[in-house]
Amino acid sequence: MKKEENAIGGIKINNEVIAVIAGRAATEVKGVAGMSGGVVDGLAKMLGKRSLEKGVKVEVGEEDINIALSIVVDYGVNIPDVCSEIQMSVKRKVEQMAGRNVRSVDVSVQGIHFPTDEGEIKEEEK
Repeated sequence: MKKEENAIGGIKINNEVIAVIAGRAATEVKGVAGMSGGVVDGLAKMLGKRSLEKGVKVEVGEEDINIALSIVVDYGVNIPDVCSEIQMSVKRKVEQMAGRNVRSVDVSVQGIHFPTDEGEIKEEEK
């Protein structure tokens, strides 16, 4: 968290706030099934909308922000295209809302959601 000063006083934006903005921007991209909280007992768990900051790592430097995302994608999507769209969406939203430059948005695909015969979603992750 970095504190910025202006004529009236200071402004602090917590890293978790940046993470929620980034997570929300990522999950709004078509083809993203959800955020992945990382590897737990050898398996990544998909997290719901309430945990948008999970699966997001934020590093705030002096001049800019670096963001790393772990996601789960829907089966059948073009993964590089979806990841590219995530990068652009996250960069745009964070810069717009936080007023800070985003230097990098790294996306790690942790799993794929497959539709099942019953119409439900089955998750396959590494």
